[in-house]
Amino acid sequence: MSTPHNDARRSRHRRLRPVLALGLLLAALLAWLLWPAAPIAVASPSAAAADAGTIERGRYLATLGNCQHCHTARGGAPFAGGRAITTPFGTVYSSNLTPSPAGLGGWSDDDFWRALHHGQSRDGRWLSPAFPYNNTTHITRTDSDALYAFLHQLKPVDVPAPAHQLRWPFNTQAALKVWRTLYFEEGQAEVAAAGLPANAMERQRGAYLVRGLGHCSACHAPRNALGASGLDPAGGLIPAQNWYAPSLTNPLEAGVQDWPVEDIMALLRDGRAGTAVVTGPMAEVVQHSTQHWQAADLRAVALYLQQLPRTETPRAAVPAAAPASLGAKLYEKHCAQCHGEQGQGIRGRDGQWAYPPLAGNRAVTLASPANLVQMVLNGGFAPATTAHPRPFGMPPFVLTLSDREVATLLTYLRTQWGHQAPPVSELDVQRLRESAAR
Repeated sequence: MSTPHNDARRSRHRRLRPVLALGLLLAALLAWLLWPAAPIAVASPSAAAADAGTIERGRYLATLGNCQHCHTARGGAPFAGGRAITTPFGTVYSSNLTPSPAGLGGWSDDDFWRALHHGQSRDGRWLSPAFPYNNTTHITRTDSDALYAFLHQLKPVDVPAPAHQLRWPFNTQAALKVWRTLYFEEGQAEVAAAGLPANAMERQRGAYLVRGLGHCSACHAPRNALGASGLDPAGGLIPAQNWYAPSLTNPLEAGVQDWPVEDIMALLRDGRAGTAVVTGPMAEVVQHSTQHWQAADLRAVALYLQQLPRTETPRAAVPAAAPASLGAKLYEKHCAQCHGEQGQGIRGRDGQWAYPPLAGNRAVTLASPANLVQMVLNGGFAPATTAHPRPFGMPPFVLTLSDREVATLLTYLRTQWGHQAPPVSELDVQRLRESAAR
């Protein structure tokens, strides 16, 4: 028999059910976040001693991936780690890859494969995505083992890497577990299949290099607020470096769909092709990595980049240009001697461009002015390569020009000689100058 007391009790129970369910759900979520991960089981290939050919192949693979650049501290021993990598979430330090107790000395080839393919350390900890395992997950086990064999014959350097200096909660395994759940997908290497036309096999090899070891999307793909990026090289600002990695699909930026294969290969090998010259972080990539690639791999990447889908972003409406008198005066005073009175560039005695043309140069008209501001403030060099061992440089104007003068000069460059790019504001320059000073 129902009574007011029983009805009230049942009503309270009904109201408590959602609260209890939510509490159980939160408890389960907390347990999932805090439960330590065990090392993922991996299939071990038949063990075989690494021969000289495997080690040499591993050395070349390390060059393809430019591993030494990130895993060597400034002034430190090669591959011994400790290089500070600044991110929006704090500083990450690269790990020691030499076969010392502080590095890979206690690691097996399975442990190494687990790190590349799953982004998981030997002890089960999830690795920081500052290590581009979204790319290395696409590497084949055979290449992983060759790379491991090369690293294990290096001279051991017993220097432990400093602990990461990341803000909470980004310094927790729980945060990395959430990040991986949202953004990491285990890759499957696409090995070139026999029987395909030669060009198709080359393009497949190019895709493997670009998406995997070459980790091009680590710079050339846009990132979200949590630092995640896909494999689409649509262009984006490199976190904390304030360089813009232009789109590889947009011919108005760095797309090469209309370029001859030989010119694409030359840009990657020599750091320049025609009037195009690489600068900034890409100059480091060419100097330390791509100039040392085999011609077949350069061609494979060129063919792959050449057939990327074309995605042209409509230009934003450009307001009418303000009087260019100050910009013209600044250009004449600081730039014309090297780049020509009409931005036509100047050739050296060898007939090559000593100072590239600015007129018609798509690096001048990128939607983001970040690279232009960086070059004017801090200067820089093209890479030193076999073809161009002594490149001409750009002097810094960080102590010479004010923010207003830099903005005025760059706006002049972006609106002269038929250019129709948005102006550069004084605030744009101020932000980049202050960021570089931190």
